[in-house]
Amino acid sequence: MTDSFLIGCGAGFSGDRTDVAEPLVEALIADGRPSALFFETLGERTLAFAQIRRSDDPETGCEPLLEEILAPVLGRCLAAGIPIVGNFGAANPGAAARLIARLALAAGQPEARIATVTGDEVSGLAGDLSALGLDDRLEGARRLAANAYLGARPIAEALGRGAQVVVTGRCADPALALGPLVHHFGWSWEDWDRIAAGTLVGHLLECGSQVTGGYFADPGRKEVPGLERLGFPIAEVAADGSAVITKPAGTGGLVSPATVKEQLLYEIHDPAAYLTPDVVLDVTGVEVAQVGPDRVAVAGARGRPRPETLKVTVSVDGGWIGEGEISYAGPNAEARARLALEVLRKRCSGIARLRGDLIGVGSVFGDEGGRFLEGRRGTTEDLRVRIAVEDSERKAVERALREVEALLCCGPAAGGGARSAIRRRVNTWSALAPREPIEAAVEVSVRTADDPAGAAPAEASHV
Repeated sequence: MTDSFLIGCGAGFSGDRTDVAEPLVEALIADGRPSALFFETLGERTLAFAQIRRSDDPETGCEPLLEEILAPVLGRCLAAGIPIVGNFGAANPGAAARLIARLALAAGQPEARIATVTGDEVSGLAGDLSALGLDDRLEGARRLAANAYLGARPIAEALGRGAQVVVTGRCADPALALGPLVHHFGWSWEDWDRIAAGTLVGHLLECGSQVTGGYFADPGRKEVPGLERLGFPIAEVAADGSAVITKPAGTGGLVSPATVKEQLLYEIHDPAAYLTPDVVLDVTGVEVAQVGPDRVAVAGARGRPRPETLKVTVSVDGGWIGEGEISYAGPNAEARARLALEVLRKRCSGIARLRGDLIGVGSVFGDEGGRFLEGRRGTTEDLRVRIAVEDSERKAVERALREVEALLCCGPAAGGGARSAIRRRVNTWSALAPREPIEAAVEVSVRTADDPAGAAPAEASHV
């Protein structure tokens, strides 16, 4: 243990920029203090779609951009002793571990120690969903997955057993940072204030660039320099859990009290009692202060004993969703566009649900029928008609979307630029479940040069 530990975040969601981890690794190596790097790439629907991919092909179901994310930095991190933690295992941590093992071999690190954390998939335990209080919402639906949000303990356990890369499925986002911090500092899991402080660090970093100026800029009000080359965040964490949030030198974006405060309150339902698997976090006494250019100090998190429940998200088949668009421009465009919506609504009367919007007139401040909400009114001579339709049957959605194309000849004058798309729909519902039956498993594997098929299990345990 040392007096401080650095942790960087290289992704805030699946589909995030894949060229941002290299500056982070450069900064961590240049600093020289003990450090770790984590990637947060998992959302509720992200995981459900990963389950669908895995059902189609057992070797898929992990983060689709995993190779693009890790290949540029994996070798350097392994050589420099910088552990990597990521929930890019999604629905198939084993497949992610095998891919990482191949990337490590290609990077000249044939004996990388790669751990997988499983146990979040609780479909078997959730067979009787009455305890979750979701019966009405799930009645008759085809269930795709049920996943519990695991905490940081299995991550810390894996690092304690020498893992250089830890791959998880569904876990609480802050746990990706808390695990390395507990492992490094040796905090007790019942030292609630320190566990809360580490959870706060994870919460501030988990969305990547949102704490360094992403999703923050508002020209003339909140200026962010170099938004096209945003630097992703690094936390310099002290043994007492206090931290300084910063970013790599020379990158775009900014770290200010305002960016930190916005992320501090992001997705927190109760600032005095933010429930996580590891602690109940209280941020009402947190102090935020600028201590240098792009350096903001954060301290004062308080914690209470972890809740007796874990969040479980159940994903079900939501059928199919389709979107179709067509443009109208010039004098009287709005009237022609509204007539097009009327035609579509009548022609698609058999669809389960249809929403119509006039983009540029009422797509944000209108109802599902394209009518303005009270106090909102606009006009334009260049707008886009959009419908969104959903149904349990793909063919019904396809028929509805053909009606958008048919407007080119069968609709109002001067429609053009029609296009459409269709995709599967997943519905997710969340509830709290008792934690006792949910058990995480940690497996640490070693990929050797004479193991061409993949990583061979070395050790396994339950946490």
